[in-house]
Amino acid sequence: MGEFWPVRDVLAYLTGGWRVHRSVLDQGSDERGEFTGTTLFGPLDGGGLLHEENGTFRWRGVARPAERTLRFRPGSPPGTADVRFADGRPFHHLDLTTGHHIADHPCAADLYRGEFTVLDADHWRSVWRVRGPAKDLVLTTDYTREPLSERGPAH
Repeated sequence: MGEFWPVRDVLAYLTGGWRVHRSVLDQGSDERGEFTGTTLFGPLDGGGLLHEENGTFRWRGVARPAERTLRFRPGSPPGTADVRFADGRPFHHLDLTTGHHIADHPCAADLYRGEFTVLDADHWRSVWRVRGPAKDLVLTTDYTREPLSERGPAH
């Protein structure tokens, strides 16, 4: 992979709408699925961003609506973020000042390891590897910034 694209302030970079494509690979069974949709990073009460993802997840030939909400709070040092689940539980830290970051999230017997890469002003990627007694997954998500004309009216 080429050079990373450093981000001075992760919250400022993420603000707005993104088109999302996620591939899901179960390395144990070689089954594949995908998510397509959008993510909006909008203002969060008390500071930070509310991440709202909506779209369609296809797995084993079945398409289902899917959504996810996360909270991105200002982190320490400045320019970073602390990512939390919708209910406030900690998820991971995010520091894109070098354009690249690796985060771990233990979940019961599983370990989620995320690798975040900023490609340029309008493209970034996350790759989560999930390993545990019953899981061996790779989730690769590509984000493309939506042009202003596709974001709809301001709220």
